[in-house]
Amino acid sequence: MAAPVIVTGAAGFIGMHVAERLLARGEAVVGVDDFNAYYDPALKTARAARLERHPDFRMVRMDIADAPAFAALVAESGARRVVHLAAQAGVRHSIENPFAYERSNLAGHLSVMEACRHAPGFEHLVYASSSSVYGDRPGAGAGFREEDAVDAPVSLYAATKRACELMSHAYGKLYGFPQTGLRFFTVYGPWGRPDMAYFSFTEKILAGEPIEVFGQGQMARDFTYIDDIVDGVIGALDHPPELGVNRILNIGDSRPVGLMDMIAVLEEALGKTAQKVFLPMQPGDVTTTYADISRLAALTGYAPKVSLEEGIPRFVAWRRAFYG
Repeated sequence: MAAPVIVTGAAGFIGMHVAERLLARGEAVVGVDDFNAYYDPALKTARAARLERHPDFRMVRMDIADAPAFAALVAESGARRVVHLAAQAGVRHSIENPFAYERSNLAGHLSVMEACRHAPGFEHLVYASSSSVYGDRPGAGAGFREEDAVDAPVSLYAATKRACELMSHAYGKLYGFPQTGLRFFTVYGPWGRPDMAYFSFTEKILAGEPIEVFGQGQMARDFTYIDDIVDGVIGALDHPPELGVNRILNIGDSRPVGLMDMIAVLEEALGKTAQKVFLPMQPGDVTTTYADISRLAALTGYAPKVSLEEGIPRFVAWRRAFYG
């Protein structure tokens, strides 16, 4: 069999789905995850268990910031492609726990790049960036474009993701291996992250507890269903840029949805009305996210298919099956 693809953050939301898609098309996959306790590790363990049923999957429990260990894994596996999704996520968490972002996002990204640049015949590093690098731009009516200014982050999380892009640019110039940074826009769906608004709202609505609606409900997000995201990740992986190029691509739905509209779809799927408490914007939040996806579409044919009205009921059905 050909050399495996390494997927970091494989017990995470996007990582599990990407690994599953790679396995389904006949690739061998080595997953890497440290199963940290940022949210319920039992969910990560359940995701990993799904992957471990596949004979061509191997999970390695490892902190990606352990540079010698990660380099040894890349060398031992013979991997020539890495999908690097492991990171400390969460805008609000970065305000309370900044040093977690230094290790996972900065040291972790450096560790991955170092291992890749020493791998013989290395083909492509695809890594996760974030729409948060664009900062707060409520007037971006045509969508955020990759060439837009990204020099005013409003959270430490966003700053670390932009730093990763700059580090990759330098490494591409220095060492000549191809990289693609994907700026993800609000990903949702089955097996999702409990800290995301749609997930936490679901739990509170089902429990009969009020939900906190920040920004007085005026925020909008480019909600992107997980299957569409995986289409884009795999498409990008299969189309590496030229040697030495660090390519940046938006990956989103390109149809922003108001927060109150998302809540209405969620209420309908749950068959319950939410008790809403309206609050001001939180530090680090942005008003609107909206992806211009024309670059990714031109490269791979990327075209999101699943609307929020389809995707939220799928999430609710998974949640009821998983948690009861």
